[in-house]
Amino acid sequence: MKKIYLLFLLTICFVAVKGQSNIVDSEVGIIEHLNDTIPLDLKFLDENSDTVTLRQLIDKPTIFSFVYFDCPGLCSPLLEGVGEVIRRTDMILGKDYQVVTISFNFRDTPEKAKEKKKTFTDRYAKDHKEGWHFLTSDSVTLFKVTDAFGYKVKAVGLDYVHPSAIIAVSPHGKITRYLYGLSYLPLDFKMALIEAQKEEARPAGQKILLYCFAYDPAGKRYVFDVLKISGTLLIFILLLFVFWLWRYSRKRKKQINS
Repeated sequence: MKKIYLLFLLTICFVAVKGQSNIVDSEVGIIEHLNDTIPLDLKFLDENSDTVTLRQLIDKPTIFSFVYFDCPGLCSPLLEGVGEVIRRTDMILGKDYQVVTISFNFRDTPEKAKEKKKTFTDRYAKDHKEGWHFLTSDSVTLFKVTDAFGYKVKAVGLDYVHPSAIIAVSPHGKITRYLYGLSYLPLDFKMALIEAQKEEARPAGQKILLYCFAYDPAGKRYVFDVLKISGTLLIFILLLFVFWLWRYSRKRKKQINS
């Protein structure tokens, strides 16, 4: 009985460590940096080729999104999700809050940024274009800003594998909320902005969903991660079995002693 017990303990340890190492070693994803202040003096080029810093731009609650302009997958749906919630919320873009979209591809240019801005502001924010900024920069700056947000991407040829989320930042540059996915509820969006205005950081409930899904580079979409969920369930079942063995062993000892 002791040998079986030890065997299952070793199995659990191996599965748990293996699963944990896969999570830690992941090259793509988000590590939340709530309450951290982003580097406000980093320099970017906006859609008009003007040099700006985040300190110059951020004077109200700000929603950050990270994309690259030639993205064949998640980026357009993400920006459409941002545009749709801009249109549906009762807060006014440019007055109550602003949106900053940064390309993490150093090859992107202000010309591409201008074209992308026109596409999405014409569709979703025609009367409030000044409230949605599109920025580009060099590779060093882009690494610093994505690292500050805990936003991890991986280059695959000329494309990138990357997570899907928008991030709320306070008027003083403090990260206060992460909203995951490609579409956002107006209430969640509004609450994120209100919390940012109050400098209140709050963890996102959608993070549990991110654990259950993985990005499929071939299909360029998020899919249910059967392997990860199966591994978690296996660990849970093994723990229950070991607990049963322990209870059974104690019960047998009591019976023998009596």
